Amino acid sequence: MRISVDRDKCQGLGMCEAMAHEFFEVDDDEIMHILEDSPAEEHRTKVHAAVEACPVLALTLTG
Repeated sequence: MRISVDRDKCQGLGMCEAMAHEFFEVDDDEIMHILEDSPAEEHRTKVHAAVEACPVLALTLTG
């Protein structure tokens, strides 16, 4: 699976980081960084929940 972010939509709200801090981080400038864009399949449930938690629908999970 692969995580991608639409930078035009992302507002750095941090819901993804709150749900899965191992994969997402919002820095001091409210810029979200994907720490691991291709997580192992064993993390699918957690990553999917974090993607779904994005209030501006900036995240996509494929594969």
